[in-house]
Amino acid sequence: MSQGLTIAPVVFDRALLAQRETRAFSLGAATFLLDRVLDDMEERLAAVKRDFVDVADIWTPTEALQLRLSRQLRQPVRRIATPEDRRQEVLPFAPGSLDLALSALAFQFVNDMPGVLAQIRRALKPDGLLLAAMIGGDTLTELRQSFAAAEAECEGGVSPRVAPFADLRDIGSLLQRAGLALPVTDVDRITVRYGNAFALMADLRRMGATNILVERRRAPTRRTTLLRMAEVYAERFADGDGRIRATFDIIWLSAWVPHESQQKPLKPGSATASLEEAVKKAVKKAKEI
Repeated sequence: MSQGLTIAPVVFDRALLAQRETRAFSLGAATFLLDRVLDDMEERLAAVKRDFVDVADIWTPTEALQLRLSRQLRQPVRRIATPEDRRQEVLPFAPGSLDLALSALAFQFVNDMPGVLAQIRRALKPDGLLLAAMIGGDTLTELRQSFAAAEAECEGGVSPRVAPFADLRDIGSLLQRAGLALPVTDVDRITVRYGNAFALMADLRRMGATNILVERRRAPTRRTTLLRMAEVYAERFADGDGRIRATFDIIWLSAWVPHESQQKPLKPGSATASLEEAVKKAVKKAKEI
């Protein structure tokens, strides 16, 4: 191995992810989060006054993004979702071959996010756009806390149950690290209510979003632990009507490949007026009043 080479830790079992998504479709996929993201993505793209010709959808769980945006953009959207691509996190794009890279609810399960962003940066043409949405922030914090409390009480220890999620600052820094310009990130927090914790877990199975951590516990969860988890959830995170809350944070990220037409920050010392002069003028005006 060459000195200084960094290998990304393998946090997620991406082969298992593909199996879980296949199972979700067979159960009747729960797509309400994806549907909301696709609605928002259509609106965000409509606000960009650009014609995109070479467009790719990276790992979105279903064909819905590809089908919707092909109509909106009036261009075919190429979908990248082969099992090998997903396992190896390799994108089959030639350098400078894309105008627009899109992804909906897939990047939260990427092991090497800096590497994937670097591949996208190379694949985009100058002034090309990356627009994506991923699960992040405080998503499923209630379930995480409830499982931790139940396992500590019933089993004397805690095992990883809910995946670690990136926050807004992490994503903004990664976009800049990849060499992308004009990065913008924001969060759409969605609170979904359920009759109980087991209804939430059923929805997670139908999203293909159950535990795929490499370090996950392999033994089945004890019934007593599951029942206690549901009790803790209801005790801590239920509303007055008894229904529980589940938080989903959708992190939106967009950035452009640098191009000479884009706005540039002013060089240090290039301002035509100083802050000191502005303050002096404001003080003088206040005295006159």
